[in-house]
Amino acid sequence: MPARIFSVDYYYTTVANQPGQGCAFLKALAAGEVNLLAFNAFPVSPEHTQLVIYPQNSTWLGELARRQGLHLQGPHHAFLVQGDDELGALLSIHQKLCDADINVTSSTGLTDGRGRYRYILHVEPEAYDRSLEVLGVDQGLQRWVDFELKHHRRFSKAQA
Repeated sequence: MPARIFSVDYYYTTVANQPGQGCAFLKALAAGEVNLLAFNAFPVSPEHTQLVIYPQNSTWLGELARRQGLHLQGPHHAFLVQGDDELGALLSIHQKLCDADINVTSSTGLTDGRGRYRYILHVEPEAYDRSLEVLGVDQGLQRWVDFELKHHRRFSKAQA
């Protein structure tokens, strides 16, 4: 199966680099019924950690942020790629961007251990619209109709 590329929004916030800060943030997201496509945390100084949130639905995240008083930066845009895990799977994507003189500023990918992968990649904001075209991302599609994520907004009590 060829790779499928989706445009995704992401947001970030900075918290104190202390035990429990990420856990408290994730707990608030779960309590607010915000499903995540991805999440990343990394230190930006000895005192601070940046949390990067890729929500399935930005509206739900925005509602939660307003209710909880969370200070989020965004939305920013990235690409989420999913496909079959095979040798050189990411090469054609990067080659298209390279040929168009578009720099990938950061990326993260994982395999699922069952022959599939997911990959998030970021480009400079001014290159985003051109990247949509170069990568052939169809913005006219309902964004998550074909996305392989079987989560609903409501969590059972056991999951919350």
